[in-house]
Amino acid sequence: MSTPTALDPGLPARVDAWIATVVGALPDSLVSVWLGDLAGGRHLGRADDEPHYAASTMKLPLLVAAHRLHERGDLDLDHEVEVHNTFASAADGSAYSLEQSDDQDDDTWWSLGSTRTLRELAEHATVRSGNLATNLLLERVGPGAVADVLADAGCSSSTVLPRGIGDAVARESGLDNLVTAADLGLVLRGVADRTLAGEATSERVEAVLARQRHRDGIPAGLPEGTYVANKTGWVDGVSHDVALVRPADRPAYVLVVLTTVDVPEETASRLIADLSRFVWEGWHR
Repeated sequence: MSTPTALDPGLPARVDAWIATVVGALPDSLVSVWLGDLAGGRHLGRADDEPHYAASTMKLPLLVAAHRLHERGDLDLDHEVEVHNTFASAADGSAYSLEQSDDQDDDTWWSLGSTRTLRELAEHATVRSGNLATNLLLERVGPGAVADVLADAGCSSSTVLPRGIGDAVARESGLDNLVTAADLGLVLRGVADRTLAGEATSERVEAVLARQRHRDGIPAGLPEGTYVANKTGWVDGVSHDVALVRPADRPAYVLVVLTTVDVPEETASRLIADLSRFVWEGWHR
């Protein structure tokens, strides 16, 4: 099916107006939006090249990198690794650990001292947004393979993902995980249009994203039953979502909303859901 020929021309103004209503005059606020189709089109861009702290959106290119390495025979996703909680800082190799209370995925923590497959860790890092699972996976995948995903997707130099979750020493030394809405959109579009990996591998990556448990952002703005594959990210003052939406009666699209705003998480989630609803309505006009 071809791309839409008539996107609501009032959509950008509607998006801007609603962001102004929710965010108001809050200082140091940044809301970025990117909307693209699967044929290379960009239909909406609002501050989409501005960097945000990545939070858990960094797990999207990590997931892609892991599956690409498996596809090439350089990594066995069915290999079991020990579940541990000591990691080497990307800055100086010093040891650091994570806190279970900061994680969304108790299941991986319950496996400390035993083993899990890399495939299971990739699932938990994405679907449950598990931090411990993420760092264990990143140890085997490596930041270089993640950087290769970004390069192959055509991302800008503004998106950099040099470290694991909770690596405070690296962050304080200037090695921080940063993303733009446009770059995350390119990565997910590369999964959706099967250009970042082979057909079967891309389908498996998308299937993991479609099992996402955190659905209070972009999915919450869509009609019930709409197919969506997404990855969220949040810390205090930061709430993000990047999603592939496949409507039953219109072409698919990728929507990214990144918010760096000093509001409660629930407020930011509602804002993302509202913008998702506006895009859905504009895409169907």
